[in-house]
Amino acid sequence: MKSGVIDEIRKAGGEVYGVTSEPQRLADCAQAEWELGFECVGDPHQEIPETARNRGWLDIFVQTRLDFLRQSAPGFEPTHPKGYFQPGVLVLSREGRVLYRWRSVPSHKNVGGATVRPTPEHVWSSVQAVLASDIDGADAAHDDQPEMDSPSVPWPLFVSLLIANGWFLRPMAFAQRENGPTSLQRIMIAGVRLGLFATMWIAAFATLPTLPVAAVLVGWVGWIIPKVRWLNLEFQNIRKA
Repeated sequence: MKSGVIDEIRKAGGEVYGVTSEPQRLADCAQAEWELGFECVGDPHQEIPETARNRGWLDIFVQTRLDFLRQSAPGFEPTHPKGYFQPGVLVLSREGRVLYRWRSVPSHKNVGGATVRPTPEHVWSSVQAVLASDIDGADAAHDDQPEMDSPSVPWPLFVSLLIANGWFLRPMAFAQRENGPTSLQRIMIAGVRLGLFATMWIAAFATLPTLPVAAVLVGWVGWIIPKVRWLNLEFQNIRKA
């Protein structure tokens, strides 16, 4: 979080924590490698989200289907026994008053919760507005229309990139791997593959007999459709908006 919001929060007497469904050792690695500037807490048994839910503060979604990740990363075994929880933001006063709350609702627009978050500036300004309001002690309502940090990714484009990442044989996640390209680099490589794939088909239809080329294309579509349907079932999709 490079916006300076953390410094403003600390000057106001607050603190920022990140909570992840990964174990503490991975939370520590993320904190160091990503240079987050705040403490990350590993909570694989999801005790913190459960407490927030029981107290009526915030009820985040949990993804328990992990077969797509297993398939995409050989040797991967889940380190979160109860699944991984979707993003959320919860701001509390020292007295337990909710000053801000937001939860990601998985949908095709945010690719199952993988993208689109409120900006730090929006969250902090919302907190300041609540503190300055005349409504003493009232909890803040859920923020359903925050200012987001990035535009949504069209679901068909996202699925196409996953297929390109799997060399057009099956969708494959952009899982981080040791001693290899980063997830962002793999997304860029998949984009190049996708462009070359489309160019290849255009060239084939332009230079080769149409019927055999069309037959091959139909065969590939028949091969890939069941895998895309399976992918749709694997991705958490509370809203199909």
